Amino acid sequence: MNDHIRQPARARARPRELLTLAHRWVGLVIAGFLVLAGVTGSLLAWLDELEVIVNPALHLVRPPHPQARPLDPLLLREMVARRYPEAATRAVWLAPRPGRSHVFFLAGARDPATGQARELANDQVFVDPYTGDVVGERRWGDISQGLKNLMPFIYRLHYSLALGRVGEYVLGIVALLWTLDCFVGAWLTLPPPRPRTMPRSSWLARWLPSWRLRWRAGGYRRLFDTHRAGGLWPWAMLFVLAWSSVAFNLAQVYHPVMRSLFDSQPDVYEQPAGPIRSEPPALGWAQARESGRRLMADQARRHGFTIDGEEWLSYDAARRLYRYDVRSSRDINAHIANTRLHFDADSGQLRALWLPTGAASADTIRTWLTTLHMAALWGWPMKLFVCLMGLLVSWLSVTGVVVWARKRAGRRQPAAQRAAPRVEDRLACADGVDARGRNL
Repeated sequence: MNDHIRQPARARARPRELLTLAHRWVGLVIAGFLVLAGVTGSLLAWLDELEVIVNPALHLVRPPHPQARPLDPLLLREMVARRYPEAATRAVWLAPRPGRSHVFFLAGARDPATGQARELANDQVFVDPYTGDVVGERRWGDISQGLKNLMPFIYRLHYSLALGRVGEYVLGIVALLWTLDCFVGAWLTLPPPRPRTMPRSSWLARWLPSWRLRWRAGGYRRLFDTHRAGGLWPWAMLFVLAWSSVAFNLAQVYHPVMRSLFDSQPDVYEQPAGPIRSEPPALGWAQARESGRRLMADQARRHGFTIDGEEWLSYDAARRLYRYDVRSSRDINAHIANTRLHFDADSGQLRALWLPTGAASADTIRTWLTTLHMAALWGWPMKLFVCLMGLLVSWLSVTGVVVWARKRAGRRQPAAQRAAPRVEDRLACADGVDARGRNL
């Protein structure tokens, strides 16, 4: 008789027990990675500010006189190309900032015999926009060069563990597990079915203890509460950080999922690239900029957006395409302009237009997710919020491991010691939670 009564309760408990087990072991697997990502992400929220503090000689320049104007960015590109003939300069920033150096990324020119790109001692060059003089250079992210690569190295740690493509995939898998665990962790805070022996109370009343921090309880109780409530209150932003990390590092998963739910714009980068031809494109850089301006103005009229300023022009040798980026009324990212078009580098014919918001739901969602992740809107309050969120992610990971270790140690105690409730356990039970931190 008793066995027949217990069996339904066991069946009901099984999903919760399995999810608890999954939450525990997934958390242990990803904890170290999230601590690293959280701490580095907190610093990267202030990337531009810290770069200037650490490397003022690279980033800050003084105009020769108050009326001085920066040189044309395309002229600066030509000067850099002449100074570094062994490298290719395939992109140029079109919006110089007053008092700041102009930055160029270099790629090793390809060896005609082997087709392989040559290795460069440095791949990032800082140029005085008023004179064209090189004020510094570095191999981006190479910490062996010293403090001038501190922030780029932190950036590499954050998105790839400084291990290149392998590290990107590892953190992409971690982000995917974290995304799933966000839902599992939230579900586990929900109150289980009420035993018949308990007084009647509303479901919300039984869920309320999951949101509380009981500072008067014992050390373990406080630790558990900060882990559980600390994951509930900012749950939406934790999910944004987790799922946007999948978008950054594991597009093979992110795009199929989002495109199965929402519409999206075609992306030229998903088309296979052809062999790189040695001859230069028919359109030179100055002609390409004029073509980009004309095509973008036409697209703005057709699609009803305004252009606030041009920012980027680059050449894709594998696809024989120019890319032209502007900041428009469809942009929300304060750091990077994402309204862009691609056109044929020989004929100037438009190949694709990509709008960050308002054109396709999947792309609008991705723009918002990634922009929030980078704290690239709403100024310093958002930077401070993302910085604190990074520290919270690290804290939740650490407390999760400590809670697991405490419970594991408790399970190894003799049965007589486990049977005697501690004062903090009695206080917890009085508040509607048992000694293991579960809602009653």
